[in-house]
Amino acid sequence: MSLLFINENSAVVGIESNRCVVKYSDGMKKMVPIETLESITIMSRAQMTTQCVQECLKRGIPVSYYSKGGSYFGRLQSTGHINAERQRKQSSLYETKFAMELAKNIISAKLKNQQVVLRRYEKSTGISVNDSLVLLRICRDKVSRCQKIAELTGYEGQGAKAYFEGLSKLINPDFSFHGRNRRPPRDEFNSMLSLGYSILMNEIYGKIEAKGLNPYFGFLHRDKENHPTLASDMMEEWRAVIVDSTVMSMINGHEIKKSDFVTDIEQPGCFLTKNGIKLYLSKLERKLQTEVKYLSYVDYAVSFRKGIALQMNMLWKAIEEENASLYQPIEIR
Repeated sequence: MSLLFINENSAVVGIESNRCVVKYSDGMKKMVPIETLESITIMSRAQMTTQCVQECLKRGIPVSYYSKGGSYFGRLQSTGHINAERQRKQSSLYETKFAMELAKNIISAKLKNQQVVLRRYEKSTGISVNDSLVLLRICRDKVSRCQKIAELTGYEGQGAKAYFEGLSKLINPDFSFHGRNRRPPRDEFNSMLSLGYSILMNEIYGKIEAKGLNPYFGFLHRDKENHPTLASDMMEEWRAVIVDSTVMSMINGHEIKKSDFVTDIEQPGCFLTKNGIKLYLSKLERKLQTEVKYLSYVDYAVSFRKGIALQMNMLWKAIEEENASLYQPIEIR
């Protein structure tokens, strides 16, 4: 399957002879067979023809829109996968034992994955982050005994603070940062994280929708206007696995430079340049296509993207049977 990223302001996306065609101002064309196209992401002021919009809606191909700095605007989507009965079942499990058990499993896996990422970079850099690792282990132990969502999110927050403190010691000093920040991101590291998380959420949003579930009916995150809380829930186990590790790899591997970022004086914040976005999206796409054997219920290698789809299938089964234990979050080693 193909994913189309467009980062040119003057580009025009259309349909020709059963192919999605991107025309650029310099006369260049990029063509993708419509049958292989999984999604379109527009990170510019590019245009789409009405015929292309209709074809995407007919085929259920989502089109996502971002600002030049990576802020997510929204998506064009078909209603072909809506399953009202399934969504009623999903909604009925909010604030139940099912929701608590599912949330505990996901956050426990998230904390475990954060520990693994820290250990990997501790080993490669020779810099100790034992204090952060100890705090993450304590938070994970306490999560297993939580009885309320508020408790759970409290330990998740403590774990996140320890985790990012650890990463701040392990990152290339040229890209130093002081904790997680957003809206707008104030440094290069957070700029890459914010864009990566937006793209990851969009991936998960589509996979949730494909199962007939509602991305806005979450279990861990509380209801919030205009926010897909189920997508937020389901991306927690993947954050460190896909986005954080990609960002650390690019920075510590010198695959991206300080000159690939710009500070916007009119709109305060640090953002990737056009070239920086190109480098980052290319690396992130390769990561999503990487095949691994981390899913406990599959005895063969699958790409991270396929793994996300398989996880949404397991979520659907868990909801159908009202059995949260059927959902096994990904845990890396």
